[in-house]
Amino acid sequence: MKFIAAFCALAALSPGADLVLRNGKIVTMDPAAPQVQAMAITNGKIVARGTDAQMAREIRPSTKVIDLQGRLAIPGFIEGHGHFTRVGQVKMTLNLRDARTWDAIVAMVAAAAKEAKPGEWIVGSGWHQEKWDRRPTPNVNGFPVHDSLSKVSPNNPVFLTHASGHAAFVNAAAMKAAGITRNTPNPEGGEIMKDAAGNPTGLMNEKAQALVGRVVPAPDVEKEIDLAAQECISKGITTFEDAGSPADVIERFKKRAAEGRLPLRMWVMLRPPGDSNELIFRDAARLRMIGYGGDFLTVRAIKRQIDGALGTRGAWMLAPYSDMPSTSGFATEEPADIEKTAKFAIANGYQLCVHAIGDRANREVLNLYERTFQANPDKHDLRWRIEHAQHLDPADIPRFAKLGVIAAMQTIHCTSDAPMVIPRLGEKRAEQGAYVWQSLMRSGAHVSNGTDAPVEDVDPIPNFYAAVTRKGKDGKAFFPAQKMSRMEALKSYTVENAYAAFEESKKGALKIGMLGDVTVLSKDILTIPEDEIRSARVDYTIIGGKVAYARGQ
Repeated sequence: MKFIAAFCALAALSPGADLVLRNGKIVTMDPAAPQVQAMAITNGKIVARGTDAQMAREIRPSTKVIDLQGRLAIPGFIEGHGHFTRVGQVKMTLNLRDARTWDAIVAMVAAAAKEAKPGEWIVGSGWHQEKWDRRPTPNVNGFPVHDSLSKVSPNNPVFLTHASGHAAFVNAAAMKAAGITRNTPNPEGGEIMKDAAGNPTGLMNEKAQALVGRVVPAPDVEKEIDLAAQECISKGITTFEDAGSPADVIERFKKRAAEGRLPLRMWVMLRPPGDSNELIFRDAARLRMIGYGGDFLTVRAIKRQIDGALGTRGAWMLAPYSDMPSTSGFATEEPADIEKTAKFAIANGYQLCVHAIGDRANREVLNLYERTFQANPDKHDLRWRIEHAQHLDPADIPRFAKLGVIAAMQTIHCTSDAPMVIPRLGEKRAEQGAYVWQSLMRSGAHVSNGTDAPVEDVDPIPNFYAAVTRKGKDGKAFFPAQKMSRMEALKSYTVENAYAAFEESKKGALKIGMLGDVTVLSKDILTIPEDEIRSARVDYTIIGGKVAYARGQ
């Protein structure tokens, strides 16, 4: 009796939880307790979990209680690879993602030009020539020429970024502003596409984008951050792994985190303008931070890029493209320069994250990593990453696990790109090495997941659907033997993304002592019929035990 009385007295003195979630299906991603009914969060961290009856003892008058009404709650989604400020940027410019023809894009620009002042830039993004209903006429290698665009916008420069981010299309006024003529040479790692007569078509591939981009007015970064955060939180994302921001943007993140104004958690790769090693070496020590501002900001990785994208045939392949045998893509950066970054990263406690899409690019990066690791045998558990790892030679698949390299992939790229993959690579290459999630996982590799937003919508639900079905818009599955199970897909968006950032001790699962980051969904994506998955919505986004988003409120 004395023990019971003492326990009750102690409970009465307890301040109780800040938030209790009850009456739900809470999938924890913790093998010790895979599913619980209720959970309590105090001071931003999980303090208890179990049944409704067990959590009742955590409830006080000041406790916020959410009745899940049987809904699915999971660890907060972690966006494993996206471009944060660009997510906000596309909210402020022309969104071309849903355009079905080049003519539709020209019409959108024409409408914007009527509203713009003379000389004002018209900026947009999201177009992809392989997703149009028909090829433009005329075209060069499937891409349009600028004449119709220039005609509707003669007094306004136009800069339209490809969905992949690896090319841009511009009009005559933009080329004039940038000083680009038929005599302008290709920059290293880029191409100014030209027609048979040698005139620029308007397509700026890879590094050629910068020739025009440097004269485009600077965006409002603070507004981009606000819009990106709002968009991500509404989609259930509690942490965003940002695939490359320069020092000045990181400083903005840091200031916000220090002031408690960073709305979601950020894990950021340092990427200076021009991928300059000089700037990396200058800024890296000053900017490195882990768990800054109450676990809202971490900068412990460096981003580099070795090739381009499949859609623009800039992905660096071991063999020529099936639909254009004259090219195998190309390196956008000198591998030797990236190797200098690798030496710096391993000496200074940074992860290295290199964009590689083509099989040649992935092999070059794996070779580079292997040389660096062998030269530093005292360094272990480095978790260096290859961002995308989309197209692999079969011989290189087991090397990810062997070297401890993370395949930071985006499952929705598989279904989005599927219509062009076989034409680009051929049936055999596509089956053996394109988006081979199961082959990588069976070999022991860690496969993390994201959207590459704004290349794709930052919404995790369509991405989850792509992971478990590999179905495109036509309903056909792209080599379905490689699809993930539903739990594997959820793991790739939580546990694996946390592991890929060295944050598995605090994120990715709902264990006692870990951060109280939770996403509540309107439907149980783990059990509902496949075709219903895409209709699921985020009902709550909870970050550190606080409701950051509630649908309909």
